[in-house]
Amino acid sequence: MFLKKKKPAAPSLQTPPSPPEIPAPPDLGAPAGEQNGLTLAYLGDAVYELMARSYILTRYGGKVHALHEKTVSFSNAAFQSFAAKTLLPLLDEAETAAYRRGRNAHPGHVPKHKTQSDYHSATGLEALFGWLYAQKNYERLQTLFGVIANCNEEFENEKRSKTEEKR
Repeated sequence: MFLKKKKPAAPSLQTPPSPPEIPAPPDLGAPAGEQNGLTLAYLGDAVYELMARSYILTRYGGKVHALHEKTVSFSNAAFQSFAAKTLLPLLDEAETAAYRRGRNAHPGHVPKHKTQSDYHSATGLEALFGWLYAQKNYERLQTLFGVIANCNEEFENEKRSKTEEKR
């Protein structure tokens, strides 16, 4: 006996769901100003990475490998340390405290090929971004990231000239 195949269900005429919104900051259990620097850096790393990828996609487009290379140039500890030094004069007292909380935290290790100084500064920058996100200060995040985006070219040129000097 042959089994009759069921007809596929007709496609729904309902409107598709809208894309998910960027999540609100989690409840960290304590005010952002009292959070551990590494906790803020953990959150800030995700915020920074999302901002960097969004900026790079919008600005450069192109092939995924090239996008990845550019993202790495924004996310490595040496550049983040350079960016932090550029931002420090622009920070208010509370922002500077958030940066220092991350910079002075003691992570379990420093990755290979990174200086301890660069790694601590990069952690401070990520803590600052985590703190601003937890404060829901999205406008300030955009402003500071704009400064970072502008100094990326300067950093890349400086790095290139140092490489050429070694030759």
